[in-house]
Amino acid sequence: MNTNTEQQIDTYLRTLRECLANMTVADREEIIREISVHIRESIEEAGANLGVVLARLGPAEQLATQYTDDVVVRRAVVSISPLRILHATLHLARRGVEGVILFLVAMFGYASGIGLILSALLKSFYPRETGLWVGPHIFDFGFHTSAAFDPTAHEVLGWLYIPIALALGGLFLWLTTHSMRWLLSKMRTRKQPLAANTITAQTVALV
Repeated sequence: MNTNTEQQIDTYLRTLRECLANMTVADREEIIREISVHIRESIEEAGANLGVVLARLGPAEQLATQYTDDVVVRRAVVSISPLRILHATLHLARRGVEGVILFLVAMFGYASGIGLILSALLKSFYPRETGLWVGPHIFDFGFHTSAAFDPTAHEVLGWLYIPIALALGGLFLWLTTHSMRWLLSKMRTRKQPLAANTITAQTVALV
């Protein structure tokens, strides 16, 4: 490769490195090495023009965004932290409708689980306002004020409400966490950065 080509590659990689400034040094340098190798191998082995290779990768800023999202999602996939999972879905929500839906589903699941657990705690302080209310055309589970339900409705669980609400809340949190991890893993597989997909394909071909 001539000097001009090397300068263009260095400029592209420098811009990419600057756009990945929020990543850890290890993650950032691994990506830079990956892209650098990919560009040079594409030019030398496939005989492709540098302009074509860079055009296929896209602007450095756009590629950096793809890798940033991929790292955030990758960490969420192996985590049981609701905050990390919500952070990943929020990242994806900024990129498209599919991400927005995923974020809303995660919010609903976690809000429901936390709400049930809080209502179990409220039962100890407000036993007459918290429970399972049943009556004509009424089936309400949770916290209510005396004016919020029909006078014909009555609470049927009593103190059993506490373990049931805690169990349901925990189940909601568990199901939300594991379903989000699975969905994020599937989405990450489909939306990996172009260079990562290309390198993976090349590796499989060699094997």
